[in-house]
Amino acid sequence: MAQTIQSLPSIDLLNASSRNQFFSIISVLFEAAPPLANALWASRPYSSYATILSTAADIINSLSLEDRKAVVNAHPRIGANKATLSALSYQEQGYTNAPNSLTNEDRINQRLAELNAQYEAKFKFCFVVFVNGRSREEIIPVIEARLNNSAEEELSNGLEHMIQIAQDRLKKVQIS
Repeated sequence: MAQTIQSLPSIDLLNASSRNQFFSIISVLFEAAPPLANALWASRPYSSYATILSTAADIINSLSLEDRKAVVNAHPRIGANKATLSALSYQEQGYTNAPNSLTNEDRINQRLAELNAQYEAKFKFCFVVFVNGRSREEIIPVIEARLNNSAEEELSNGLEHMIQIAQDRLKKVQIS
């Protein structure tokens, strides 16, 4: 898995891209599920990438419950197998800053897997959090606390965090 930060084409090139190219480009910012990707495609043209993010937030709020769940479920699980993560998700989840102790990493990943399973069993969708430089171990109490919320609160939290992740990614990528 590559760990390089990706770049984005100019907004004009994005607006002129084919549907498949558009989906590939926005995947740098979002783990975009079809309901979000299709709505973003239909809302072109954009004046900036920041406009895409604000449009995405508006779109998410207008989606059906099932489509909002699909958007949240497109995001990788915290503590997911490193080989399955995008370069940005890999860095965001703290793998580049992981402790050297495999035993500690294994313990953290096992606990995250348990909490993810509990979360998904309770809410029927994936846990999403804007890690924002925190270690995977620091996310454990976050999931534990959020397990006490309602499904409605958690779906809203997950979608809000997804937008925060995209905003952070936009700051990190280069635009040609």
